[in-house]
Amino acid sequence: MNTLVRQANGTWQGDNTDGAGLVADLLRHIDLRDQRILLLGAGGAARGALLPLLQQQPKSLSVANRTQSKAQQLLDEVAAPWLHAQGVSLPVLALGFHDLLDDVAIANRSQFDVVINATSASLSGERLPIGDAIFAPNALAYDMMYSKNETPFLAQAREAGVQQRVDGLGMLVGQAAEAFELWTGLRPDVAPVLQWMREQI
Repeated sequence: MNTLVRQANGTWQGDNTDGAGLVADLLRHIDLRDQRILLLGAGGAARGALLPLLQQQPKSLSVANRTQSKAQQLLDEVAAPWLHAQGVSLPVLALGFHDLLDDVAIANRSQFDVVINATSASLSGERLPIGDAIFAPNALAYDMMYSKNETPFLAQAREAGVQQRVDGLGMLVGQAAEAFELWTGLRPDVAPVLQWMREQI
């Protein structure tokens, strides 16, 4: 939860605008419908992103984590109830990072059109234990972290030949825009804000 909205009856409603901000930024670059999405990580950032991503009706959505059981727990707690309530049949899969190594990914024909890093690895300068083969031709790599310089995850994607690489500055601006709309009912134009912030970092 990152946003509190006061209701007409005086109560407060909590919301998480991170996932909506992520999706809004992704949609500036790619249509998520019928895409094979891979979400790296199973912590709070991934939890906030899961439902907004599912609502875009991807072809499939996989969550990978070092501990595969945590990825499965996230899907069981968040994805499965929503899919059941909506009557939606959509492949969701929990993976371990070992499933993303080149030999395993090639053997399983596991490729993804959109790969989103929701881990904290880029904050510590850490490279993720994933292979190049997970990236489909024309894939988009997205890092929720942002930096003046290329993040380690986006460097990995570049080395794997991924042309579309996006950091999370647009997600930061997007989640703020979502919160502003909840508070005021007005939708701000994020483009000039994003450009200004890009110039400042």
